Amino acid sequence: MDQIIPDRSSAAGRGRPRLNVLMAGPRGFCAGVDRAIKIVEEAIRRYGAPVYVRHEIVHNRFVVESLERQGAIFVEELDEVPDDAPVVFSAHGVPKSVPAEASRRKLFYLDATCPLVSKVHREAEQHFTRGRHILLIGHAGHPEVVGTMGQLPEGTVTLVEDEADARSVAVPADVPLAFITQTTLSVDDTAGIVAALRARFPDIHAPAKEDICYATTNRQAAVKAIAPRAELMVVVGAPNSSNSLRLVEVAERAGCPKAVMVQRGRDLDLGLAQGLATIGITAGASAPEVLVEEVLARLRERFEVVIEEVVVAEERITFKLPAGLHA
Repeated sequence: MDQIIPDRSSAAGRGRPRLNVLMAGPRGFCAGVDRAIKIVEEAIRRYGAPVYVRHEIVHNRFVVESLERQGAIFVEELDEVPDDAPVVFSAHGVPKSVPAEASRRKLFYLDATCPLVSKVHREAEQHFTRGRHILLIGHAGHPEVVGTMGQLPEGTVTLVEDEADARSVAVPADVPLAFITQTTLSVDDTAGIVAALRARFPDIHAPAKEDICYATTNRQAAVKAIAPRAELMVVVGAPNSSNSLRLVEVAERAGCPKAVMVQRGRDLDLGLAQGLATIGITAGASAPEVLVEEVLARLRERFEVVIEEVVVAEERITFKLPAGLHA
């Protein structure tokens, strides 16, 4: 349901141009991100600082710096973690070698991998046990892709990044195939890649249920709903966040003349909105709502902002914390 909310700031309307702002809904935090952050916060509360975190818990500097202030220390690899310190694995998932090394060192660890990423890991293992070679649709080097490929022996998973890859990828002869996907991809791009794979390999096994997660799908659908009405789309997110980058792409493809990403309100160039009547705002799944509020505050410096909420789906999904962290 769309809802129009007038600007409540005290100086609203005093000689400032009106700017209609379409707020995408859903936007911002998803259940997996919320769970991962709570795992770090609860670990600090229970075990005391510092708690080490392997890689950024989620791809957002504001979140990372907030956790650092609470007592989290972010590292790239386990060899940076002292033997007596707890460690948390990021929401993107890790190769099996990481918990194996933690166990070898007798480290106390908590796995904050999003349950929907873990579902893809289980799918990969099931395909492997059934003798299938796996094609993973995703972006090279992304932590989720590294973690998923690291669930199985080297050479049993082949990465497919785009339709060109799908049309040319070399696969083992006389071996059944299956495909899985990264959870944060463009829905439309992935559909094209899957179609190309099916055209080449009609018998390829598909996921029983869509691998692209509900949050990614819903946020892209919300952007598609407002992009044709907006002259500018502002995506609150991080440049290393796959789902945030996809929102920029989706906005432009869905008819918005220009889409930009900002990490904080102060990053927004107000000149981009000068002379415009309507803009859209959304946020990637790892961006907290407080950063969206920063963008609105920034816009109110120059404009009389009138907000319209455009909601395409209601999200009520929550994920439990790992055993041992329940309240």
